[in-house]
Amino acid sequence: MTEQQEIHALRRTRERARAMADERVEASPKATPRDWIGLAVLALPSLIYSMDLTVLHLAVPQITAAFNPGSAQLLWIIDIYGFMVAGSLIIMGTLGDRIGRRRLLMIGAAAFGLTSVLTAFSTSAEMLIAARALLGISAATLAPSTLSLIRNMFLDSNERTFAIGVWIASFSTGAAIGPLVGGAILEHFWWGAVFLLNVPIMLLLLALGPLLLPEFRDPNAGRIDIVSAVQSLLAVLLIIFGIKRIAEHGWAIPYVVAIVAGFGVGVLFFRRQGHLADPLIDVRLFRMWGFSAALGTNVVAVFIIFGAFLFIAQYLQLVLGMGPLEAGLWTAPSGLVFVLGSMGAPVLVRMFQRATVIACGFLLAAVGFAMLTHLSRVDGPWLLLVGMLLFCLGLAPIGTITTDLVMSEAPPERAGAASGISETSFEFGGAVGIAVMGSIVTAIYRSTIAQQSVALALPAPALEAAKETLGGAIAAAQQLPPESAARLVAAAREAFIHAFEVTAAVSTVGAVAAGILALMVLRSLRSGR
Repeated sequence: MTEQQEIHALRRTRERARAMADERVEASPKATPRDWIGLAVLALPSLIYSMDLTVLHLAVPQITAAFNPGSAQLLWIIDIYGFMVAGSLIIMGTLGDRIGRRRLLMIGAAAFGLTSVLTAFSTSAEMLIAARALLGISAATLAPSTLSLIRNMFLDSNERTFAIGVWIASFSTGAAIGPLVGGAILEHFWWGAVFLLNVPIMLLLLALGPLLLPEFRDPNAGRIDIVSAVQSLLAVLLIIFGIKRIAEHGWAIPYVVAIVAGFGVGVLFFRRQGHLADPLIDVRLFRMWGFSAALGTNVVAVFIIFGAFLFIAQYLQLVLGMGPLEAGLWTAPSGLVFVLGSMGAPVLVRMFQRATVIACGFLLAAVGFAMLTHLSRVDGPWLLLVGMLLFCLGLAPIGTITTDLVMSEAPPERAGAASGISETSFEFGGAVGIAVMGSIVTAIYRSTIAQQSVALALPAPALEAAKETLGGAIAAAQQLPPESAARLVAAAREAFIHAFEVTAAVSTVGAVAAGILALMVLRSLRSGR
């Protein structure tokens, strides 16, 4: 028998063992009261690690004032957390199969609390970036455990759909209330205090988890392939590094090489998975058309919404002049819309085809984004609020529906791998959305300010600071005479609004395209109802 045949034989043996285990647990499909209480415990890490993707948005002005980071540093501070989560999820999922998903959850809770303290007391932009990276790795130990434990706790399909809706609502609510919580804290404390909120919640999880959550490990889990883990993380970081540098400095060969190298490492990663007896990702899952289509739909939805929230927070504070708490209150209604949309998804799919619900959701979101392309024509936050609520209402049910599709399309014996990939899509979509949309805004903003440099007639240091970020322009204006300061602030705000409108237009086109594609592809699936 050749080495490749031995690998296939080992895989078949493990899949049969997992299938037999699934058949045994199907004998008692209904969840117990302890399972439902445990679901509330699982909602805690889901809410917290998604909240940390957005909690810094309102702190951007304070961080800019404290550390004076460049535009690329500022983007790294905001989204390195999401990138490290996305890059580490796969290996952490495999680790959870080996040592136990509840045990990994407890280890992750302790690490997340400690790294939150480290992040809160960072003393430089470089230290903050490094601390946020460690925080992302810690969060990645939490993420794979939640959805896979839900799959083990809720075996009835209707109960599982509802439980996934709760999980999505927790994830979405965390992202939406991050600015509100951050704003309330920033009204009274320094920027680092937003991370100290994580500590008591992680302590609560450590206390309740062992009492309410079942332990589950795969007795047939194989060894962890470190080379694959390094490849997956390296591919993500190289691609994003290239995108960021091009946005900041323009096209250059080293940055293009970084992007190409990232894709090359990604290709090597997937090729390696096909030759391993214990792959980090079972590449055969992607051959299932329904699985891949649902996953891609989810990535697009998370991509466009996370990118939008980054600039909404800055618009409210730096353009309209709101304080952190007031800006947080204006974004708070989106959290309620997310909860209602996520929890209402199971009801909608009983009335309409899933593909129809998803397509209509994307089209409704497109209307909301289209409204944001007219911000320069109005004063005040009301147009922003209406547009934001419309795109939130449209996108909220999509996460629940696509996650349920991913889990139902994958065979039962591959549920663990499917859940890990699904969670990776959430984190990766959000992080890339922030990076790509952030890079577009940065590039357009810098270009617009550069075009007005002669008319502004500013000292070179002030002009360079203004080109970096809107926050940098406002800080530089404080050192100028009143007339020059007013001219600089007005030009910088106008440039930012223009860049925001362009990204809103990009999101509009993306939402329409995703809606049409979802209607064409997903309605043909066997689970299309």
